[in-house]
Formats: sequence, structure tokens, C-alpha cells
Amino acid sequence: MTLFPARPLPFLLLFLVCLPSFAAQAAIESVTCLVARPEQHALISYDVLLRGEWTRPERSAEVALDLVLQSPSGKRISWPAYHVSGASGTLSVWRLRCALPEAGDHVGEVVLTQRGVRQSAQPVRVSVAPSTRRGFLRPAGDWVLRYDNGQPFRGLGQNIGWEARTNDDSRHFRELHQSPRYHYEYMLGRLAAEGGNFFRTWMCSWNLPFEWRGIVNTDRYVIDANPYNASACRRMDELVALCDSLGIHMMLTLDTAGAFLGDDWERNAYNVRQGGPARDALEFFTSEEAKVMYRDRLRALVARWGHSPSIAVWEFFNEVDNLMYGVKPRIPDAAVVAWHAEMAAFLKQIDPVSRLVSTSISHRDVEGLNSIPAIDINQRHIYGRTTSIPSVVAEYARSGGKPYVIGEYAFEWDWSKDFNSFADDMDRDHRRGLWLGLFSPTPILPMTWWWEYFDSRGRTRDLAPVRQVLDLMLQEGGGAFEPRALPAPGPDTRGLAVACGKALFAYAWNEAGEPRKAALSLGVPAAPGDKLRILDPDTGAWSTVDAAAVSGDFAVTLALPAHGQM
Repeated sequence: MTLFPARPLPFLLLFLVCLPSFAAQAAIESVTCLVARPEQHALISYDVLLRGEWTRPERSAEVALDLVLQSPSGKRISWPAYHVSGASGTLSVWRLRCALPEAGDHVGEVVLTQRGVRQSAQPVRVSVAPSTRRGFLRPAGDWVLRYDNGQPFRGLGQNIGWEARTNDDSRHFRELHQSPRYHYEYMLGRLAAEGGNFFRTWMCSWNLPFEWRGIVNTDRYVIDANPYNASACRRMDELVALCDSLGIHMMLTLDTAGAFLGDDWERNAYNVRQGGPARDALEFFTSEEAKVMYRDRLRALVARWGHSPSIAVWEFFNEVDNLMYGVKPRIPDAAVVAWHAEMAAFLKQIDPVSRLVSTSISHRDVEGLNSIPAIDINQRHIYGRTTSIPSVVAEYARSGGKPYVIGEYAFEWDWSKDFNSFADDMDRDHRRGLWLGLFSPTPILPMTWWWEYFDSRGRTRDLAPVRQVLDLMLQEGGGAFEPRALPAPGPDTRGLAVACGKALFAYAWNEAGEPRKAALSLGVPAAPGDKLRILDPDTGAWSTVDAAAVSGDFAVTLALPAHGQM
């Protein structure tokens, strides 16, 4: 008796034969460590050869390769890999880059996942030698960050938004902005020479265009068919290596408001006209398909450069409020806040070192943005009111319950104006912002915009005296800062004071256009032999006042020139 029709049987047999064949194709063939002696907090690279199936290798839902380790302390660590070469179904090359915070033996495996199903794994064991490297930066209160080794850090630097463009749109400074000397090697070299240790830079359509379908105003990059631009990846590799060599940290800005407006929107990879998932800026924030694409971008960034402590902060947006108000109807606060909350939590999940996360506004508060748990640093930009920095920073640090940073500041924001017609104001404001930041509860001192302009005027040297005092503060207090009340020094003069350990630091400035005297009552008893050291921030010159020249509690009168400071 025939129990089953005869004809379906060959089909069933064919299915059973094909299934093992597919499984055999999806396999890791080799894992090769490219580092002879892995060290703590240093780059460890692996090349992985595998066969897998995908339509696009950057889509982690289709194919994902991860290094999963258990540290000596028992912590589970997972590092994503990125595709280097090779087509679907053929032998392909993938790279793993990681940095391990713990010394000792780590055990685990490299895992290949396809469409959510584990396909293959190779065991891995890595012995990590101890090192004297400081590690990654972590939150440590309003005033400082701390390295993994406990050393305190305060960021001192400036914006270096991008390298020289070939076609700049500045009305008065086009030639300056197009000067070929304004590349990272020159600018970061100058920054480091004056004591700077921090800068902020953008990924955009003319600088580090990681995920762009069109490039403008530069011949440094070329468009290609890769999902993540190859020339941008090469330059980012060079930038990270340069920062590592100089000991400089960056805040990497992943998107700008302008990326979703005007002509840039037409080049944006998320635009439906470029094959993306979003019809407009609102859909970038709300479309599930756009979110999937963005999460893959974050994974790719961590895979390529998450190993480097030089990337101190991931910043999602430059001035997201300008995007929200730049379209009609205005993008609701709730949509932007929900997107940031989701992406910040995801980034914390996939970044094995859980580095700092931020985003920024120009001048309009976004309801709920400062309260997102996975955002470590809140940030705004201030132009034309630099003297408000201490009060703004203190108020937002208090109300937000987390560190606050002035990511940009300057006397003037309008690039259509000729800054040379008020150059002294620009210079004075540049110096003032650094010193006000030094005495304000912020872990990264305010960073000026207009980096080419200030370099051309030799103002990068303004960082050096700030560096001197900052080093003294960290040396005396070990990262502890205690604000102290300072009575108003006099008419048109103001002052700030902070105690670091047993040392008291005070700052006074004159807001008038004519000389003023500042009487500083420091509230510290003067013992015989005590001295008060005074720095002129405008010249970098030090002087000393003996205890005999002061009265009682180190009350001293300073002569401040017009708009001057001490």
C-alpha cells in the first residue's frame, strides 16, 4: 500500500540535500591576530576570513560578526567587526578592532550571525599585558572627567570643525578658509603645542563624509559605491592615529542640522531620492527603517574606531534645534527626544567601553533633551554673550543633573560680517571665554568657533596660560574643585574663585571700557611668608605679592585695564 504520493518525495529529498550545503557556506574559516603583544587599552586587531550570505554586508540584521569575550573579572565584552572585502557567498575579509580595559587572560569566540541565527564560531583566547596607558575618559562630576586609571582630566581646546575647503562660502575670509595649511596635522599640532588636549570636529558633506551620497566644496574625498565612503574612512584612520600620537581627545559630531536641509538633504543617504528610507527630516527621526539604518551606522563607527580613547565623546547632532525649527511644520520636541533616547541607549549597548555621549542645541531648549539617561553631557552654544558662561553652565548642570558644556562660543556668529572691523573684541572675547570656563563647573572648557581666524591672529597661544593654571588646579586638588563666594571686586568688575585642595584660585575681570580697580577679599588668612601669585591672562606674565603687602585675609587691590583681567 502506498502511504504517500510518489511525486512529492524528490522535492523533499532535494530540500534535505540543499540545507546542509547552505549551512556549510556560512562559516568562519580563520581568525588571525595582527598584534604580536596585546596590551591593555591599546589597539588589538584581527582579520577574519569567512563565507556568508548577504545582500549588503553593512546590514547587521543580515550578517553580523562579533568578538565576544569574558574578561578576567568576569565581565562580558562584545566588539563588532566590519566588512573589508569579498562578495556574498565567497571568501570575504572582515576586521575586528578592539581595546581591552583589563589586563590578563580573556577567553571567548568570534561569532558569525546571519538573519538572527548563529551560523559559526571560532574560539579565541587573548592574553593582555598590563600597560601604563590611561584608558578611556569617564564622567566624574561637573568639573572633571577621569581616565580609567583615575587621573583627572579637563578638556582645553577649540572647535576644528573641518579641514580647508576648496570652495568656501565666506564673504570676507574665503582665501583664509581655503588655505591648504588648515589640515588636521597643522591645526592639531598647533593646539598641542599650546597645551590644548581637546577639540570638536564634524562629519558632514565636506569633511569626513562617512555616509554621504554627495560631496561638496572639497577635493579631499571622492564618491564611491561603498555604503561608508572609503576615502572618509582612510582620513578618519589618519585622524585617530594623529590624535593618539598627540594625546588629544575629540568630540566627534556625527550630524549637523544642515545635513537635513536644503541642498545637503539632496545628498543625504537617508533621503528616499538617494535610496534611503526618509522622505523628510521628520521621517529620519520617526521611520523605523531609518532607525535601523542609523543603528547600523553607529555599529560601523564603533567597529572602526571604538578602540581609540582619543574619541572621547560621540555627539549625535550639532544644533539639533536649528533642524527642528528649520522645517515646516516644526519637528516636535517629543520626536527628537525619543530618537535621542533610543539611539543613546543603543550606542551605550554596542560601544564596549561605553564612552561619553552628547548632542547639542544652538539656543533653543528642547523639552526633555537634558534628561535622557544615556546622554552623559548636555551642551549648548553661546555667541555674543560670553560673560554669561558661568551662570549658564552652573544653572544647566544643576537642573540637568549632569555635566554641561559650551560646545561653541565667540563674540560673533554671523559669517557674513568682517571680523577684522572688531578684531580686538573678537580676541578679547576669545581669551575671556577660556578663563570663565576654567572657573565654571564644566569638564570641557568652552571651545571657540572660527579656528582659522584665531590662528591667523596668533590667538592659539591664549591657551598656554590657561594650561598653566589648569595644571596647578589639578595638581593641588587632584580633580577636586570647590566654588567659593567672592564679593564683587568693584564697579564694573566681577570675580570668581575656586578651591582646589588647600590652594585658592581667583579670577577678576573688568567689563568697562576704562581702567578699574578690583578689590579682592579672598577670605583666606594670610600667614607670615605666604605669597599671592598673580597672572595677567592677557600677557601670560606672573607677579608675586608678599603677605606684608596684603591685609588680614589676603585682601588685595588689582589695577585692571579697560576690559582687562587678572
